[in-house]
Amino acid sequence: MPGLSLYVHVPFCPSVCPYCDFHKMLRHEGLAARYVSRLEVELAALAAEHGGPLETLYFGGGTPSHLRDAELERVFRALEAFGGPARAETTLEADPLTFDEQRLEFFAGLGVTRLSIGLQSTQDHVLAFLGRLHDGAQGLAAVDQAVASGVRVNVDVMTAIAGQDLALDLQRVVAAGVKHVSVYSLTVEPHTPFALRGVVVDEDLDATTFDLAADVLAAAGLRRYEVSNHAVPGEESRHNLVYWRGGYYLGAGPGASSYLPGGDGLGVRLRNPPIKGWLAGEPPEVDVLSADDVVLERLMTGLRTLEGVDLAALEALTGYAVEQGAARWLADCLAHGLLALEGRRLSATTTGVARLDAVLRAFVATRAPAEARARGGAAPRPVAG
Repeated sequence: MPGLSLYVHVPFCPSVCPYCDFHKMLRHEGLAARYVSRLEVELAALAAEHGGPLETLYFGGGTPSHLRDAELERVFRALEAFGGPARAETTLEADPLTFDEQRLEFFAGLGVTRLSIGLQSTQDHVLAFLGRLHDGAQGLAAVDQAVASGVRVNVDVMTAIAGQDLALDLQRVVAAGVKHVSVYSLTVEPHTPFALRGVVVDEDLDATTFDLAADVLAAAGLRRYEVSNHAVPGEESRHNLVYWRGGYYLGAGPGASSYLPGGDGLGVRLRNPPIKGWLAGEPPEVDVLSADDVVLERLMTGLRTLEGVDLAALEALTGYAVEQGAARWLADCLAHGLLALEGRRLSATTTGVARLDAVLRAFVATRAPAEARARGGAAPRPVAG
């Protein structure tokens, strides 16, 4: 599998934010030690099976920068089985309070070329509401240090928060020299502390801030190249583009997913168990993808991006021609200005990007009855992208 991409999940966080439903936990030394040892074994096995070198590498979490220096050194030594860190891009997610100038030099020495900083806001009252440990001044100081170090920098900013001056947050971030900004709406997931407290997101505020983010960042030279991601051209996340383009990738760590060629279908999705099972060496769940699965996934991910979906390539891969198989859905979306078709490249318009969930639900609805009849029962549940 040439051009390997690898995602490594680090579940440990300095604190657990009340809105987060990712696979995460507070660290304690015994658990962290077991995690690193198990990860070394898993990385060795993946490298033995798939080879190398790595093209992109992404450490996500959790908070990967919350690992100690010695732990990170062990993980990066384990990556030598692939030939070392990635050739094109090695990203480390980081909390503002987990690094300084000296640690940034350490990261660079390991091979980190891109830092994704979980800033969320620059305003103290917003950060307090979100349960963040840093204040606005600390967060901006961390961003300044990262930009000055020469590493490529992404900053996460959260939106749709009552009382937030989003334009101010974004203007402060771009003024610091950041060339990639990920903008995520606050989402209240089931069973999170926010859900238990009854926190509700205002839908009108969500829609307004979605448009505002694009306007403010575009004025600073950062274009929206994916629903939540904005970058100066050339500064896009190369690793995440692998996902959005339907590429294959490896996953390591508890809860991590891989998407690989093979199986009896058009690829297999593997998902590692949560940390207890993962530490015990339990195998990943395996889902063999059908042509229907791949079509839906490519539309789900590709329509999130500015470049859209190559329908000719999708048909060559799956045997499914969207123009014929979903003709009415396509015609309706084109007529309402939600999608645009140039040759056989399908993309979402500005309006379509804002209503993408509805566009995809309509696609699934047009196909579900035929699939149900063909299978003699209910339509299959879509596989998450």
